[in-house]
Amino acid sequence: MRYQYVCLIYAMSFLPAGAAEPPRASLQWRNEVIRTAREIWGLNAPVADFAGQLHQESGWAPDALSSAGAQGMAQFMPTTATWVSQRYPALHENKPFNPVWAIRALVQYDHQLWKSVSAKNSCQRMAFTLSAYNGGQGWVNRDKKLATEKGLDAAIWFEHVERVNAGRSAANWRENRHYPKAILYQHAPRYLQWGQASCIH
Repeated sequence: MRYQYVCLIYAMSFLPAGAAEPPRASLQWRNEVIRTAREIWGLNAPVADFAGQLHQESGWAPDALSSAGAQGMAQFMPTTATWVSQRYPALHENKPFNPVWAIRALVQYDHQLWKSVSAKNSCQRMAFTLSAYNGGQGWVNRDKKLATEKGLDAAIWFEHVERVNAGRSAANWRENRHYPKAILYQHAPRYLQWGQASCIH
């Protein structure tokens, strides 16, 4: 708990005045995020986490396109977008540049990843989920295994699994470790008026 509090204070100290509010670009999608999150995750859905993730991925830009080819507001790679569209009937049209599709795809994919990981508590579990979203479930599994071998707790992301690298490039590892922390402690607090968060209360 103390570590989480320190992370929040540290992250918020870098935000400029007024930055703790949701950006204007997000406001038109507020109801869509809340509705979709509660439909898929239930009434206690961590809405603020999903909003923070969309903030991190694209800054709420529906037409975002990364140099690596990630598409839309949720920044799905084409292969992932195809897989999601084939797995979930509500997403069958495969439209990563459509904001409604992207929001549902992100929330649905997070739910799939959430169900595939175990952790000490909901905060740690969401951190694992976000790491998997960013870098793949296989890497999370390998990192957990390596953490256990090093005497760390494989059920805890922060200060345990996040410290090990099971083989990623240094750049990819740094990006992946920054991703959950930025979402859960820097961006999610902006959106607490929208709904719950996993690590900030």
